[in-house]
Amino acid sequence: MDSTAPFPHPSAAADADNLVVLRDVSFGYGDRKVLDGVTLAVPRGKVTALMGASGGGKTTVLRLIGGQARAQSGQVMFDGQDVGAMAPTALFAARRRMGMLFQFGALFTDLDVFENVAFPLREHTDLSDALIRDIVLMKLDAVGLRGARSLSTSEISGGMARRVAMARAIALDPELVLYDEPFAGLDPISLGISARLIRQLNDAMGLTSIVVSHDVDETLGIADHVVVLANGRIALQGTPDDIRNSADALVYQFVHAQPDGPVRFHYPGASVEADFGPPEHRVQSPRVRSGP
Repeated sequence: MDSTAPFPHPSAAADADNLVVLRDVSFGYGDRKVLDGVTLAVPRGKVTALMGASGGGKTTVLRLIGGQARAQSGQVMFDGQDVGAMAPTALFAARRRMGMLFQFGALFTDLDVFENVAFPLREHTDLSDALIRDIVLMKLDAVGLRGARSLSTSEISGGMARRVAMARAIALDPELVLYDEPFAGLDPISLGISARLIRQLNDAMGLTSIVVSHDVDETLGIADHVVVLANGRIALQGTPDDIRNSADALVYQFVHAQPDGPVRFHYPGASVEADFGPPEHRVQSPRVRSGP
């Protein structure tokens, strides 16, 4: 299957159907390319999953959408506006339309559950305390934690912390929610609850969601659109069934958790014979002296 089908190269005419569009985006650190000419579209009202091996550029895509990093070439469009060209005031306004769930929740440890969720409301609105209270309790109720409002972060489990972070991410009723590894470190029960919440919140609130995850089964179970990134490029994009049934060697290795394939188990290096053969034939390391 063509890696761009059934989601064609985004055009200006198609932007109305897509909340986020990346057009030929490249980004890197020094000589290391993280993204190399990536083009993708995130449909409005859908759950889009960004998947692939570690270091493939998934979190970098989130950072580019949020404006924490600027593309070195190409365009990152949010609701028809180029994030990279935004002035600070416009960028801050765009960010208020986004919610972010960080890896492991990133809750404020000196605030209780209620105040963690109230934080963006206190920072970005002039709402009264009474109205903030009602909104916070509604958001906590949506993730099943209204009764945990007074607990400190040290009194809740990892799964509960992730749900508190979800409530905080939707506190300002964003249009777009970015989930960076929402299932990392969760037990199977908490993982299933978190995955179901992402799907339910997306549909109930009319959100657009981008989920960065390595958890194949749960992520494919909730996603509408899946993008597999590898080596700075898109290896494949399509529906969950397209990904499950792909014959592409790299996608197959990732989906089926194969230890070897295009992504090698061994880091590139000298041959076994060169490292363990007779001393006179061993490869010299600049940092480790070879033995006698």
